[in-house]
Amino acid sequence: MREAILAVVLLVASCGAPTVAQNGALPTPTVPAVVPAPPVPPPPPLDLTCAGAFAQGGVVLCKTLPGAQFFVDGEERGPADAAGWVVAGFDRDAGPAATFSVRTPGEARTVEYAVAPRTYAVQRVNGLPPDTVSPSDPVILKRIAEELAAKEEARKSRAPAQGFLQGFVWPIQGIMSGAWGNQRVLNGEPRAPHYGFDIAAPQGTPVHATADGVIAMANPDMHYEGGLVMIDHGQGLITYYLHMSRLDVQAGQTVTQGQVIGAVGMKGRATG
Repeated sequence: MREAILAVVLLVASCGAPTVAQNGALPTPTVPAVVPAPPVPPPPPLDLTCAGAFAQGGVVLCKTLPGAQFFVDGEERGPADAAGWVVAGFDRDAGPAATFSVRTPGEARTVEYAVAPRTYAVQRVNGLPPDTVSPSDPVILKRIAEELAAKEEARKSRAPAQGFLQGFVWPIQGIMSGAWGNQRVLNGEPRAPHYGFDIAAPQGTPVHATADGVIAMANPDMHYEGGLVMIDHGQGLITYYLHMSRLDVQAGQTVTQGQVIGAVGMKGRATG
């Protein structure tokens, strides 16, 4: 029993004590080799490439560095998304050229594009309710102002969606009764141009989302628009669906391309 205890003591001492060389000196500790860190690659150069419809009323997609700030004719449009995509659109009456710029903290790039003109027809629409053309009732005017503010707030939506990269589909199939950009004469009075497409179809026909996105606004009873849905497809590209008789979505909801969002109607400023 005594020998067993002594053996244990010697084992413990042997494990805990440093090994001494024959000359009585402690061995030199081994220093691990230092592996140099790989060189950090320089950031990619700031670039901007765009493709799409370079014409009045057209939409283009541009690719740049993720997070780069995007400007059109000096007006800031926000940062590129995590993949470097930005979206730009040209107004109905855009000039003959547009300047696109992107900026990062240490770099800037500017490209100028020619913008082709378009011709627009004059469309005369009669038989509209007078209070949807020249409203004068203070109650209606107050309502219009409140609804305009709500639409402007919804237009600020910036959903982290990429529906803008899809090929857009028509919301319904029907007769094109009003083209985008036409000059409007309503009940004989010249009014603002038409910034939409009118598609005639039987009331109750399902209306489909043209691309993936998030509902920025859903109001079943607007003065001018009637049932209105706004879908944010990402990077500031928002589609509007007006005059609907029924809404099947609500604000904040995510929708996919082709999903039914409501039904055709003739509410608001509409004749059919």
